[in-house]
Amino acid sequence: MVGQQGHDLNCLTIAELEAHAKQRMDKQTRDYYNEGADSGSTLLENCQAYSKYRIRPRVLRDISLIDTSCPLFGGRSPIPLGVAPTAMQCLAHPEGEVATARACRKAGVVMGLSSFATSTVEDVAAASGQNPRVLQLYLFEEREHSRKLIRRAKAAGYKAVFLTVDTPMLGRRNLEIRNQFKLPKPYKIANFADDSSSAAAMTVMDGSTSDTENREEKTSSSAPGYHDGKKRTPPSGPISFHSHAPNPTLCWDRDIDWLKKECAPEMEVWVKGIATAEDAILAVHHNVDGIVVSNHGGRQLNGALATLDALPEVVEAVQKKIPVHVDGGIRHGTDVFKALALGADFVWIGRPVLWGLSYKGQEGVELCLKLLRDEFTLCMGLAGTVSIPEISKDYLVKIDKAGFTSRL
Repeated sequence: MVGQQGHDLNCLTIAELEAHAKQRMDKQTRDYYNEGADSGSTLLENCQAYSKYRIRPRVLRDISLIDTSCPLFGGRSPIPLGVAPTAMQCLAHPEGEVATARACRKAGVVMGLSSFATSTVEDVAAASGQNPRVLQLYLFEEREHSRKLIRRAKAAGYKAVFLTVDTPMLGRRNLEIRNQFKLPKPYKIANFADDSSSAAAMTVMDGSTSDTENREEKTSSSAPGYHDGKKRTPPSGPISFHSHAPNPTLCWDRDIDWLKKECAPEMEVWVKGIATAEDAILAVHHNVDGIVVSNHGGRQLNGALATLDALPEVVEAVQKKIPVHVDGGIRHGTDVFKALALGADFVWIGRPVLWGLSYKGQEGVELCLKLLRDEFTLCMGLAGTVSIPEISKDYLVKIDKAGFTSRL
């Protein structure tokens, strides 16, 4: 039902969007998308961190013209918000990442594409048109796989590579283990389809396979890398997330320089997964183009800092030498405002987009972006700000456990 001003009267908040998605997703998909590592405390704290801050609104300011735009990748974004890379979006809707790309294009919002997407970099580029897009990258131990994907992204006009740096090992996701999660037919890990057999890439989620597929799986299964105490043996077999995405060999001195050379000059190199001042300083030292403060949506190290709590020390360490973005836990436009007030230049949203995709495909993603944009614009106006540079920590107070507030 659509009401006045284009509202979906069945879905007026991100929380309601999540509820709709919960009804539409099957259990395995819902568990895969929504789970955090171990007990899920970091996943929960990513959201709760925003409730520790309150906004200090200013009044009697002319807010008749509010500019929500900000600089991004040499151009301007209409809002300081992008769609974060999330894997296997065809689980949420048959059109998957292509539907998300079309929604981002309509809204003018940048899209991040996961290496482990169910749509190719080329198909997403075609759906995006001139709208900016970035590629999230897991740098594999066997570099040629990554090199091929980087070249394809460059040819398809991607603006940047976001190197995920918080997965030297995979976090423990208990529901994923219990459900024996596998990508169902007919979907593939599209960007590596040529490297993946049907058994490795298309096994149904309940684990049921034909005798032929069982034979294929035995002969073409993937195996993670290992160290025997003397030398490292890289992953083998068809590319899969569990075998190839974690890379314990990654290091600053060797891999960042290699990646920058591979991406130059067309694409910027960002590091996604920074959570400390020390690593932020190293990122600047190694001449990356930007940082995303992230803990992988609470799916890696449970007990790690919420991203909003990690943000201030990263911002302080960087000293505006490179942009600092943040993701994790953003569920309302006021959350975007709080992140910017704490020093972020831009934010990324993940799960809410998947919920929108599950709700109504492209239209659902458009709704997700509209809700956040409208809430953020309203927050800016009611706080007494009319441009992104005006938003600062002067507009926030922090609440302690006793309920007392303190200026930042």
